[in-house]
Amino acid sequence: MEYVIILITLWLVAFLLKILFGYNLKKIKKEVENKELDEIVKKYPENKVICEEYLRKLNNEKVEIEENDGTENSLYIAISNKILIGNIRNSYSRIQTIAHECLHSIQDRKLQIFNFVYSNIYMLFFIVITLMALFKALPYKMMFNFLLMFMGLVYYMVRTFLENDAMIKARYLAKEYMEEKKISSKEEIEKIVDGFDKINNIGIKCVNYSMFFNVTMINIVFSLVCLIR
Repeated sequence: MEYVIILITLWLVAFLLKILFGYNLKKIKKEVENKELDEIVKKYPENKVICEEYLRKLNNEKVEIEENDGTENSLYIAISNKILIGNIRNSYSRIQTIAHECLHSIQDRKLQIFNFVYSNIYMLFFIVITLMALFKALPYKMMFNFLLMFMGLVYYMVRTFLENDAMIKARYLAKEYMEEKKISSKEEIEKIVDGFDKINNIGIKCVNYSMFFNVTMINIVFSLVCLIR
């Protein structure tokens, strides 16, 4: 019975937070798609050059840069100190996205490494106890359930801190970069930054909810296995 209560509570919390956070990926895609701003940003250098200029500006030129046209996702890999730039060359949001990844590269390295290692430990722990519960080899299931929740909370807090810090600062770094380059007029820069603000207004809340939902789903899966077995 206790697992039924946990499952209902988790689903209810996830549903209510989805409403409160205003999770809507379609709105983000709509804000990202802006042909007028895309045309303005075409005047700026290639993504790798922009990334190098950001890193120079941040006094962090030791980072390796790699472009990956096979995906639209960009990310910073702390363990190898590398920035992977996705296929975003045709979007005005690239100016802010690259700034975001460069800002990750100057965050506390110990925290970045902890996040990388802990994330893998967290996922491994979830897989092991779920398999053990599935084969009826896990004692004290409720204790492990609460431990999994606690580990998920730590994971969520660290990830959201790192992401929110980079997302909030990226807008200002991107604006400063464009003003220094003097490629666009003041009015064009304001239009681009306004586009960033619209993306961030929805995007930051969506990223926070998405990470919370992932943690919630992990606990839901484990609780379901415990309930069935």
